[in-house]
Amino acid sequence: MSLQKTLQKILQMLKERDTNLEEFFQNLHPSDFAEIVEDLDDEQKRELFEILSDEEAALVLQEMEDFDQVDLIRLLNKKRASAILKEMSSDDAADLLGELPESQAKELLTLIEEDAEEIRDLMSYPEDSAGGIMTTEFISFPETMRVEEAIRRLREIAPEAETVYYVYVVDEETRLIGVLSLRDLISAADGTPLAEIMRRNVISVPVEMDQEEVAKVVSKYDLLAVPVVDERQHLLGIITVDDILDVIEEEATEDIYRRVGAVELEGVGLVEAAVPNIIRRRLPWLIITLFGGMLSGSVIGAFEQTLQAVVVLAIFIPVIMDMGGNVAAQSSTVFVRGVATGEIEATERWRYFFKEIKVGMAMGLVCGFTIAVVASFLRYLPFLSGAVSTVNATVLGVIVGTAMFTTVLVGAIIGTLVPLLFSQRGIDPAYASGPLVTTIKDVTGLLIYFSIATALMRFL
Repeated sequence: MSLQKTLQKILQMLKERDTNLEEFFQNLHPSDFAEIVEDLDDEQKRELFEILSDEEAALVLQEMEDFDQVDLIRLLNKKRASAILKEMSSDDAADLLGELPESQAKELLTLIEEDAEEIRDLMSYPEDSAGGIMTTEFISFPETMRVEEAIRRLREIAPEAETVYYVYVVDEETRLIGVLSLRDLISAADGTPLAEIMRRNVISVPVEMDQEEVAKVVSKYDLLAVPVVDERQHLLGIITVDDILDVIEEEATEDIYRRVGAVELEGVGLVEAAVPNIIRRRLPWLIITLFGGMLSGSVIGAFEQTLQAVVVLAIFIPVIMDMGGNVAAQSSTVFVRGVATGEIEATERWRYFFKEIKVGMAMGLVCGFTIAVVASFLRYLPFLSGAVSTVNATVLGVIVGTAMFTTVLVGAIIGTLVPLLFSQRGIDPAYASGPLVTTIKDVTGLLIYFSIATALMRFL
């Protein structure tokens, strides 16, 4: 059944007060249910979540966008909302409460009771840190526990755990000392202490590590979950791969917005966002680009006499600026991506910069030679023969080719150097790879072109 038909079915069941709605839920994935909920009005959402069990409602709520979760919690009475929060994963509940007004969050935490302290601890960590995205619903056993007892305990507590694929082994002071996979555990002989079969070289992350760095660790070691520890190696929680996927999407979205000089809208969907809010987040960088364009125009004005003397030079302004922009965009994109994925380490950035200069020189030679040849044969094009008949085609080719070579080289340098300098100062290099690089490239490209043209104009 399509989601649209499913939506109609749910609406009909709500209208008829059908008590089989909870049974209908069993055959629908929570993520599909969450997508359907978005199309309901407030009254229908409230009625639906009153019918669902606490556990079912929690599963659906966890699949919804942050701003939709907040809107839904506000629709429910405090007792119902707290009951649903109790059934949610501790990290998801902490994230949701962090989006609510402080007074409302405190009130709900009071009603949650036994889980409140755990959620408060999670809310105390920075949102984009390992502590901010970890869950405390993990499985850990002491090193002295034997295999058969561990399996028995695993059966008892598995339904409450975030994942059962890894079992963590701790000492008497809850310090992380080893890890077992589920396969390791069930294939070991009864009576064997966990200390004898655990792997001691545990990959873990500190609680204060940035979420983007955590994602790199999980990706590098192909983990389904990674433990989070404090400075004394006490096991605090785990971060599962589904949370890492959310982090990767979030960081990629953030970089994409920054590259084009925009800021992600928080707490609201793109379709529902107010026009003034969208404008306020996009306009600042556009103003910078606007002044950059005016600066480029002033460069052209400064070389007005050169243009008036040799009008054909104007033909090549777009192609030289575009090529410089394309090269700068390529260089900045590759560098920013390399830094984000860890492929370009902090100690290798200047080395990569000098390699990019070599690449820029090679591409500049090819592009410069190509445009020089084209410029030399412009007189044979009927619609341009009049404009170039009075100039020396060979000299024109030299001017345009040299300008193209230099502009491409400078584009590669600017496209790498600007984000490199940003990264050296702890600023996300994605900020530098969009309007800022474009503005600098446009001005320098025009200066290069007209400076070369002015110097060689007497030979034209």
